[in-house]
Amino acid sequence: MKFAFPVAFDPQPNLSGDGLILKPLDACDHGALAEAASDPAIWAGHPSKTRHMREVFDPYFAFLLSAGGALAIIDEGSDEVIGCSAFYTDTNAPSRLSIGFTFLTRKYWGGQTNRALKRLMTGHVFESASEVWFHIAPSNLRSQAATRKLGAVFTHEDDVDLGGGVQRWQCFCLTREAWSGSFGRAAG
Repeated sequence: MKFAFPVAFDPQPNLSGDGLILKPLDACDHGALAEAASDPAIWAGHPSKTRHMREVFDPYFAFLLSAGGALAIIDEGSDEVIGCSAFYTDTNAPSRLSIGFTFLTRKYWGGQTNRALKRLMTGHVFESASEVWFHIAPSNLRSQAATRKLGAVFTHEDDVDLGGGVQRWQCFCLTREAWSGSFGRAAG
């Protein structure tokens, strides 16, 4: 599966800020990203609870490389790969730009890293679109809460194929206006 992006949108930009570097995912990132993903606790609330295992992670990494839009997340201070995220489009609504396939090592949970990551990625989307979408598994309560903190609103559930076959997802929409308000409250 390869995601189709609007012509004016660069799905693999180089972005940086707030101590993070986001760069297009490359085959040379495999070892470092596999190491970052090797903690079972990262995947405990995720539909793929065994993704910490190399035999499960390797096909996932291959999918990310082939689908387009994937970015390695690097801590600028340590130059360590701390996770990944991706831009993608909803197969049921291909004009919708989405952010997902995100994970961070536990060292970066509970702080400002997810918000900084989403600030960089949503800022990039908002250069060409007025909204960004997130698809979250109904069982992934931690990601649902984090997405709501960004200002995103749950809109509906849908059966969508995001590369692993059709699955049920909770769909959240974050508008440029809601993000500006949410970011302004958090920063000020």
